[in-house]
Amino acid sequence: MDLRAETATAEAGGGVLAGTALITGGARRVGSAIARALHGAGLNVAIHYRASGAEARALAAELNRLRPDSAVSLRANLLSVDQLARLAQQVQERWGRLDLLVNNASSYYETPVGSITEAAFDDLIGTNLKAPLFLAQACAPALRKAHGAIVNVSDLYARKPLRGRAPYCAAKAGLEAITRVLALELAPEVRVNAVAPSGILWPSDDSVDEAGRQEFLARLPAGRLGGPEAIADAVLYLAGPAAWFVTGTTLAVDGGEGLL
Repeated sequence: MDLRAETATAEAGGGVLAGTALITGGARRVGSAIARALHGAGLNVAIHYRASGAEARALAAELNRLRPDSAVSLRANLLSVDQLARLAQQVQERWGRLDLLVNNASSYYETPVGSITEAAFDDLIGTNLKAPLFLAQACAPALRKAHGAIVNVSDLYARKPLRGRAPYCAAKAGLEAITRVLALELAPEVRVNAVAPSGILWPSDDSVDEAGRQEFLARLPAGRLGGPEAIADAVLYLAGPAAWFVTGTTLAVDGGEGLL
């Protein structure tokens, strides 16, 4: 269906897209903004979560009040390949189709050289690289049938080195690589692209103090944070008909930080 809405669907839901989207890590922060944007455009949304069950259920309830039977929350451990396959199956069982996969879920924390553990490596590579690949593989038959799309959420630091985060940067670099490979392997039925954010939100652990925030904003070309909506808008563009001729690319949404 190429994620283009039928006229009746667009008129009923006020959106421009039709079908079903699966968003990993969709309960909070950037993930919830993506879920709201896709839902507002007309898609049904499956909100994946691992630990944020209360937030995921609340978001699904909020969206279902706007449009009945248009959202569901689904739990899965992304480090389990078996659970990834089940997650893809659950979405299709609910609505009979899958048109869009957004690989948004991510682990992100410091791992300075000398303190990198095998567990941390497996977690960072697992959530940021292994899970998106195996979930894309599980979803591929349904996405091919729907002539759908995959959008992977990468990071500016896939291409720009960041001290203390070697496994994370390697995982995101790998994610951009598999974005390009999947774009070739799943063509022409499925378009596969990535978004590379930075300067979107301050860390949730308050690790950046006020002085650090002001210093960052002073040198950022955009002069301010983008907010989750900047990423949601980019995902919406790559998922929709305006990007019908775009595949295998990574769209930087970083306020110009990549220029520094």
